[in-house]
Amino acid sequence: MRSFLFVPGDSVRKFESAKKTAADALILDLEDSIAPDQKVAARGITRGMLDGRSPRQKIYIRANALDSGLTLGDLAAVMPGRPDGIVLPKCEGAADVNRLAFYLDAFEAASGLEAGGTRIVVVATETARAVLKLHDFEGASPRLWGMMWGAEDLAASLGASRNRSNGRFNGPFLLARDLCLISAAAAGVVAIDTVTPDIDDLAALKEEAVTARQDGFRSKAVIHPKHVDVVNAAFLPTEEEIAWSRKIVQAFDDHPNSGVVRIDGKMIDKPHLRTAQNILTLAERQS
Repeated sequence: MRSFLFVPGDSVRKFESAKKTAADALILDLEDSIAPDQKVAARGITRGMLDGRSPRQKIYIRANALDSGLTLGDLAAVMPGRPDGIVLPKCEGAADVNRLAFYLDAFEAASGLEAGGTRIVVVATETARAVLKLHDFEGASPRLWGMMWGAEDLAASLGASRNRSNGRFNGPFLLARDLCLISAAAAGVVAIDTVTPDIDDLAALKEEAVTARQDGFRSKAVIHPKHVDVVNAAFLPTEEEIAWSRKIVQAFDDHPNSGVVRIDGKMIDKPHLRTAQNILTLAERQS
């Protein structure tokens, strides 16, 4: 999946608009986009959205954080609607993932759902402690499917006055981004890039998304429907990348006992082959 589009869990209008986009998945949000006095009401609205989903889009629910006292109520409301996954904000390591997985075991059983079928995506960098716990996901439940990084809440946690300067992330936030990417790879799950907050700067969005994909992220969260097509396109390998990858794979197919091959004057070894295979697999999945 290339794009995760956030939708407020209390807005049927925005949900209907989101369904018309090419977003691979929607995240119906019960956390930050919902006013405190509307949290309970939003659960019922979100439950109705699950009944009206598009069959071509995955539906995830961002529940409230485990320390909010609202998580169980959120799950009780939405799990009968069979969401594809739960997004856990303010996650601080495998213990939080496993706690949510334990809850999901019970709700799946109560709702007659396939055991273990509900995925977990965590927002893994929203507090200073969470960043320090990024090494702690390898022992997480097999439900863990993806790790998303976020910069807005982290700024508040650090006491930073801004997370970007001149359109670029500042040092502490780049560190959190890169550690999330590395930790996701170590845990064998999908790394998901954070949202781009400037709704109208599509050129900056494209640059950010292309860089994320080239670095190893496999998806990006978005906050506006017009970001979806830009992100989807950015997360496809270019024709140049595909052609070069095919050359590498063909060269090793022609010389199966070689550890190194020469292509266009360049020495190419097995790590390049693995990268080429990954690019071709990604292209095939999106074709």
